[in-house]
Amino acid sequence: MKHKKGAAFYVFLGIVFSIVYIILAAEPLAKEHQFIPQWKLDVNAQIQKADASGEKPLYFKLGQTMGYFTESGKLLSVETFPFKAAISERYYAPYNTYGSSIEFFTPDGEKAGTLTESGFPLFDKDRIFVFLAGGASFVECDSDGKRKWEYNGTVPITAFDSSPSGCVAGFADGTVRQFSSDGTVIQKFSPGGSDYQVILGAALSSDGSMIALVAGQNRQRFVLMKKYDAQTKIVFHEYIAQSDPRQRLVEFSKDGSTVWYNYKDTLGIVDTKSGKASHLPIRGQAISLEECGDLVFVLTKDDTQYTVYAIEKFDTMNGSFSFEAQSAFIRTDGENLFVGKDSTISRMTIIKN
Repeated sequence: MKHKKGAAFYVFLGIVFSIVYIILAAEPLAKEHQFIPQWKLDVNAQIQKADASGEKPLYFKLGQTMGYFTESGKLLSVETFPFKAAISERYYAPYNTYGSSIEFFTPDGEKAGTLTESGFPLFDKDRIFVFLAGGASFVECDSDGKRKWEYNGTVPITAFDSSPSGCVAGFADGTVRQFSSDGTVIQKFSPGGSDYQVILGAALSSDGSMIALVAGQNRQRFVLMKKYDAQTKIVFHEYIAQSDPRQRLVEFSKDGSTVWYNYKDTLGIVDTKSGKASHLPIRGQAISLEECGDLVFVLTKDDTQYTVYAIEKFDTMNGSFSFEAQSAFIRTDGENLFVGKDSTISRMTIIKN
């Protein structure tokens, strides 16, 4: 009888131990991202009069067509252009290379101003630049199109980026200049380290404290520089295994914690605080990068094949999909990913559960 009671006690104790172990050792399942298709829009369709008041205009440029649409799938405007065009969240302008001035417009089609500089306009959010003939000089303009300041140079500009703090330009001779928002040259330097000096990609952090570059040929390298008071120091660099003469995507995250850069079939990722680096294989050349919560989407192009990669920060490849097209783009807004392909735009909502 005592034996039976002892056995029952140990069985009971084993059950209790198992329950406690399961409770303490169990880990919640990792949440996964789901992509839910919402709509597909044909940009060649006739625009239907619809109330889009209060909706944010999102811009697109596909082939020789550009315009604006909304999150709900309404086309706000569509315009074809025979030569070239520039477009951003705030402005757009069709233009040619022989005109003496360029009119530019707001998303609702109202004329915003006239650029009296002859050249190639670039709209970066609400910032307006014009690269002048010869490719070695540029101006920044105000919201009316009037010149704010000008940089006159003799060496071709091969890389450029802007942020609220100013802009950075890289040149064919391997030099880099950082400008404040009023055009003052903050610093000029040459990263060096390669047999042939040229800047193929440049990015400026939103606060202007960091510059990232893909520089040189033969011993091409990626360089991350940080400003400390009056000095700028290289805080990270690495040589790139396969040099490539093409211009390269380099981009900081919105909060400046990460910088991404592209070289042959690879996406480089660097944590700007710790210096941790990672490399992910991708197909083709990266042409666009968009953040969306804890995800980063990268669009690459390899001839007529485009691929969209979904990367969970910092460096986890979540998946990808590819398609054939003559032109494409990606854009994110809120929890939405928009993918443009030739004459269509698709919206997917991203949820994590």
